[in-house]
Amino acid sequence: MSIFLKSRKRITYFSSSEKNTAYELGRALVELMTAQSLANRTIVFLCIGSDRATGDCLGPIIGYKLSKYMNRHCYYVYGTLEEPVHAKNLKDTVEMINQIHADPFIIAIDASLGKSDHVGYITLGEGPLKPGAGVDKDLPEVGDLFITGIVNFSGFLDHMLLQTTRLNVVMSLADHICLAIYYCIEQLKDLSIR
Repeated sequence: MSIFLKSRKRITYFSSSEKNTAYELGRALVELMTAQSLANRTIVFLCIGSDRATGDCLGPIIGYKLSKYMNRHCYYVYGTLEEPVHAKNLKDTVEMINQIHADPFIIAIDASLGKSDHVGYITLGEGPLKPGAGVDKDLPEVGDLFITGIVNFSGFLDHMLLQTTRLNVVMSLADHICLAIYYCIEQLKDLSIR
């Protein structure tokens, strides 16, 4: 569960109930990535979360789906259902990514809690994400860009909310985010950026 840092330049919300969400999110991701200097930078998708709580499994599900496609295309995915990146190994994983990849461009992906009328929304923003802050964990900031899926509302006993989050919400968000990333990658190849 993440929160967004206040120094953010721009956060855009996308409703997973809209027909063109994946396309619009993909276009916005292309726009943000082409505005960056990506020359000689490795693009890394860091999918954060645990497979042990429905509300926190968005990242590992996305990582699982992306890993079937992405590693063949010079993009790297960390955090899957088989090898999740979570509170206990996030710091070590980020250190490993920085050792393996020179100057990586990290897109952090995580579940988040939000207002009840934002459940089912996807956020895209510039700058780092603060994983775990939504459930009072002190973890390092990570990412050049971030994508979050708002899986449940924030309130009393947030840890319980993670256990009672509907899997349908998580899967719908994961599908939209994966389609958007696939679209983005294809567009970046066509633009000869990657």
